[in-house]
Amino acid sequence: MSAPVTCQPCAASQVASAPVPHPASSAVPGASPLVSRMRCGFGAALDELVDAPPTGDPRLNLRPVAGPDGSTILPLTRRPGGIQAYKFILPKGRDGQEPQLRTHEGYDCAYVLNGTLRLVLGEHDLILRPGEAVEFDTRTPHWLGATSAGPVEFLSLIGKQGQRTHVRAAPKRDS
Repeated sequence: MSAPVTCQPCAASQVASAPVPHPASSAVPGASPLVSRMRCGFGAALDELVDAPPTGDPRLNLRPVAGPDGSTILPLTRRPGGIQAYKFILPKGRDGQEPQLRTHEGYDCAYVLNGTLRLVLGEHDLILRPGEAVEFDTRTPHWLGATSAGPVEFLSLIGKQGQRTHVRAAPKRDS
């Protein structure tokens, strides 16, 4: 096993008689010099050192996935089958952009949290705002993206084998 790589300030503090302030301690608010030196000594990010241990199925990774277009997808469910929940964060779009429609097996229910979501669904071009939702069969050609108004955040429940979300209405109360 090779020795951990030590950054320049940490190496200097090992040689100097007085402690050398570590530049990383100012980059991480509230981080102590000891934690900053540990980050360098282990060659790890702060969240890797202090993050909670993994739980559940080790084959499932609930860490955010960054897309090449600046998008972020956060898986929100741990179970391997059934309806899967995701949070999507899409960067500001271009209104003149020609969307590339796609199809796949499944059913999608999306709910807009922030921003404006553009959904092209077959021949329909829809604009959804915070608090609005849509549900559709993903075998219909579709595309989801942000508008030029700014980024968009939305939740998506996807049933990859065609499972649909079930909405229950509250029973009528007797007056």
